[in-house]
Amino acid sequence: MLLAVDTSTQMMGLALYDGTEVRAESVWQTHSHHTVELAPAIDELLRHTAIKPAELTVLACALGPGSFTSLRIGLAVVKGLALSLHIPIIGIPTLDFLAAAQPLSEMPMLALLPAGRGRMAVVHYTVVDGSWKSQDKPGIMTAEELSDGIHSPTYICGEMNPEERQHLGRKWKNAILASPAQCVRRPAFLAELAWKRWEAHDVDEPVSLAPIYVHVAEAIPD
Repeated sequence: MLLAVDTSTQMMGLALYDGTEVRAESVWQTHSHHTVELAPAIDELLRHTAIKPAELTVLACALGPGSFTSLRIGLAVVKGLALSLHIPIIGIPTLDFLAAAQPLSEMPMLALLPAGRGRMAVVHYTVVDGSWKSQDKPGIMTAEELSDGIHSPTYICGEMNPEERQHLGRKWKNAILASPAQCVRRPAFLAELAWKRWEAHDVDEPVSLAPIYVHVAEAIPD
């Protein structure tokens, strides 16, 4: 049984996955209460599914980019569980599992999430061998800068506030915005990507596993 944890932004998520079905999934918006909400939410998810911590065989954690503090909280909790239960841990870049949930397309895709101060963390994706593959490292830009760089039909998904969605939507011929529901990060996809790595015996070292920050000097604020 795999437990997946995403605390990248104010949207938090958990999922339980056994390789054949999603046993449970929860997504909610916190208000910078990651520290007090995460552990009780994990306990509640396990209780509702009648799964004991000892039945977990692998853990997955979203690595970011995202909020400096929230990422550290999520990774600390997952590392603590991995060490106490003596089970492996797998880290997955946050925008990779957001991308994995999107329909395949010949258009390129931009996956994004809030980066504070009116900016967004953005990664470009294209379909390679039947799945979305990142084409660059996460970058930071405003909605205006992102819009200025779109010159051909491009699918855009991820957390956008109303102003950002409206601004990008002005390029209606080239900026194809995913629906709000399609923009929600699904921790079940985090679980699936991690499960594939676990089956391939590709796990991470808990001590050295670290969050992804776009720039250490301007780590995304809470």
